[in-house]
Amino acid sequence: MAELIEENNSSRKAPLWLLSIVITMPTFFAFLATSATNVALPHIAGAFGSTNDEAKWVVTSYMVANGIFLPLTGWLVRKLGRLGFLKIFISIFTLGSIVCATAPSLLVLILGRVIQGIGGGILMPLSQSILLQEYPANRKGDAMAVFVFSVMVSSIMGPTVGGLLVDNISWQWIFIINIPVGILSLIIIPMIVNDTKRQTEKEAVDFLGVVFLVLWLFSMQIVLDKGQQYGWFDCTWIYRLSVFSLFSMMCFIVWEVEHKNPIVDLRVFKDLNFVIGTILGVLINGMVCATMILLPGFYQGLMHYTAADTGMALFTRVCGCFVLFIIGKICQLYDVRAIIGIGVFIMGVSIALCVDLNMQISPGVIVLSNVLFGIGSATAIVPVSAVALGSLPKNKIPDGAGIHSLSKCVTGSMATSLASSFVISFSQIHQTHLVKNMSIYSHNFMLHFSTLKNTLLHNGDMIIAAKKANLALYNQLLAQSKLCAISDLFLICATLTFLLIPLVMFLKLKKPSGAKAKVKA
Repeated sequence: MAELIEENNSSRKAPLWLLSIVITMPTFFAFLATSATNVALPHIAGAFGSTNDEAKWVVTSYMVANGIFLPLTGWLVRKLGRLGFLKIFISIFTLGSIVCATAPSLLVLILGRVIQGIGGGILMPLSQSILLQEYPANRKGDAMAVFVFSVMVSSIMGPTVGGLLVDNISWQWIFIINIPVGILSLIIIPMIVNDTKRQTEKEAVDFLGVVFLVLWLFSMQIVLDKGQQYGWFDCTWIYRLSVFSLFSMMCFIVWEVEHKNPIVDLRVFKDLNFVIGTILGVLINGMVCATMILLPGFYQGLMHYTAADTGMALFTRVCGCFVLFIIGKICQLYDVRAIIGIGVFIMGVSIALCVDLNMQISPGVIVLSNVLFGIGSATAIVPVSAVALGSLPKNKIPDGAGIHSLSKCVTGSMATSLASSFVISFSQIHQTHLVKNMSIYSHNFMLHFSTLKNTLLHNGDMIIAAKKANLALYNQLLAQSKLCAISDLFLICATLTFLLIPLVMFLKLKKPSGAKAKVKA
C-alpha cells in the first residue's frame, strides 16, 4: 500500500479547548439525532400511515449506512485530507437532515436517513482521531474524555430531547435542529482545524473489499432488526441471510488482509493494545446499549413512566459523566489498568443494583444506579479508548478509529437486539412457571381473586366483575414475568461486566513513576 501521509507540522490555529468544542459539536448532534429518533418512531408511523415495523427502517437504514462508512475513515482521510473530509461529510449530514425534515413520505424519510448515516456516523471516528492527533502525548486521556463526554451526553439526552420535541412541537424538529449546526460547523471548522496532505499517488480502489463490506453489514443489520419479529433461525430466510452475512464477513476479512492496497487496513490488529482495548471497548459499549434497552422497558412498561420521565431518569447518568473532566489527570498519575478495572467494577456494581428491581423500588435506588453507571462507564471507556488508539502511529489512528467505532457499532446493534429478544423469551419462561400459581387449588390466588372481584362488584354484576378480576390478575402475571426477565438479564450483564476485569491486565503498559508523573501534571 502507498505510504500514508502525515499531517502538517504547522501550529494549531486555535487553542485546544476551542478545537475540542468545534470538532465534537457535529458529532454531538449526530448522536443526538440518532438516539432521539427512536422515541419518535410511533409518531412517524402515524404521520405516514405505516406500521411500526415499516417505521423501524428509519433506524435500520441509518445504521447500515453508518456501519458501511465507519471503517473507510482512514482511506477517505488519505484521499480527501482532514479538512476536505469534514466539509464533505458535514454537508452530507446537513443535506440528509433537510431531506428528513421535509420528507413527504416514509420512503423519502428513509432516503434522508441513509444520507444522514453516510454523513453523520463517520464523523465520530474522525473527530476521535483528530483529538488524539492534536493533543500532546501525555494528554491522550484528556482527548478521549472530551470525545466520550460528547458522545455519552448526546446519547443519553437523545430520548429526553426527542420526547420533548415530539410532545410539544413535532417529530420533524429532531432533524431541523441539526441544520443550523451543520451550517455553522461548515463556517467555523476551516478557521479552526488544520488540513492534512492528500495522497497524490494513484492506487487501485479496492472495490471488491467495499462490496464484501456492504453485503456483510447490510445483511447483518437486517438479521438483527428483523430476527425477533420473524422468530430468528426458525425463519428460513433469516437463517440463510445469517449464513450469507457470516460468509461475506469472512470474505471481507481474508480479502483485506491479503490485498496489497486494502480499503480497510486490518493490520492495525497487530498492535496488542489495540486488540485488547477494542475487545474491552466493544464489551463495555455492549453493556451500555443493553442497559439502555432494559431500563426504558422497566420505566415505561412496568412503572408507567412517560417518555419525558424516562428520559429524565436516564439523564441522571450524565451526572456521573462529569468524572470525565478529571479522568485525564488521573490517567497521568496512576496505572491506567487500575483505573479501567475500577471503572468496570463500578459499572458491575451499578448493574447489580438493578437485579432486584420491583414495582415499589425507591427513586433513590434508580438515581444511584444510573449515577454509578455513568461514573463507571466514563472511568473505564476513556482510558480504554486512549490505550487502544494512542499506541498506534499517528498516520494509523484514522484507520484504527474507524475499525474501533465499527466494532462498537456492530456490538451495540447485537446487544440491543439480543436484549430485546431475551426479554421476550425469558418472560415466556417465567410466565409458564408463574401461571401454575393461578389455580383454584391455590389458597392465596383464590383469596386475592375473591377480594378483587368483590371490589369490582359495585361496577357491574358478578360475571363482569369476575372477568375484570381475571383480566387484572393476568396483567399482573405478564408484568411479573417481564420484571423477572429484566432482572435475569441484569444479573447476566452484571456477571459479564465483572468477568471483564481480568482482561484489563493483558494491556501492556509502562507504569509511570509517581514523582515524574506529578511533575508533569
